[in-house]
Amino acid sequence: MIKDKVILITGASSGIGYTTALTLSRAGATIVAGARRIEKLESLKQAVRDHKGEILINQLDVTRREECTNFANLAIDKYGRIDVLINNAGLMPLSFVKNIKIDEWDRMVDVNVKGVLYSTASVIPHMLANKSGHIVNISSIAGRLVFPAGSVYCATKHAVTAFSEGLRQELSQRSNIRVTCIEPGVVATELNNTITDSSLQGFLESVKKMEPLQAQDIANAILFAIDSPNHMNVNEIMLRPVQQER
Repeated sequence: MIKDKVILITGASSGIGYTTALTLSRAGATIVAGARRIEKLESLKQAVRDHKGEILINQLDVTRREECTNFANLAIDKYGRIDVLINNAGLMPLSFVKNIKIDEWDRMVDVNVKGVLYSTASVIPHMLANKSGHIVNISSIAGRLVFPAGSVYCATKHAVTAFSEGLRQELSQRSNIRVTCIEPGVVATELNNTITDSSLQGFLESVKKMEPLQAQDIANAILFAIDSPNHMNVNEIMLRPVQQER
């Protein structure tokens, strides 16, 4: 089912995005990868081509609407269609609201919410025209739960989860566009590196004591959703480390 599908991935320069690109490429998909760090994308391109995979890379800032549009058009110009969009780009600079890190709040809303909206808007016209497509949004367990220091981050991920369900109701039955929301718990990625609030050092230390999910675990879940039969819409996949309580 996945062979030769044209799959767009945002935030593909590291972590879940990078690993997902490699995993889907090995399964036979054609990858169109976007991220801000072009040098990391070059590394991904080489890794994909090492196993004779097909990949197109492009520098992409999902907070810029025109760049999201250009990213989709790049795939259309090269391959003539977009089969899957994986909205993976995201930030997690956790902080307590009392510390008023408004710049970080703005950035989270821009990347985690607006970035998903802009990227989705860029592919929907093409998917509607083809009466076919699949949108995979990377949310979080934080899209279901709320915890101290995660107020804004959780709000952005609740938005992604709600948006995913709204998309499903609007697009799946009417236009044959499948929608999947992936909700991981703690994953060993660069996300924790975006935390600047020093009072969260204890939280970071507690995370280190846990055996977290790996990016490959998330990539496998995404592969399962995309590779499922056409009549089957995998709406949500929630996965946590065994040792994660909430």
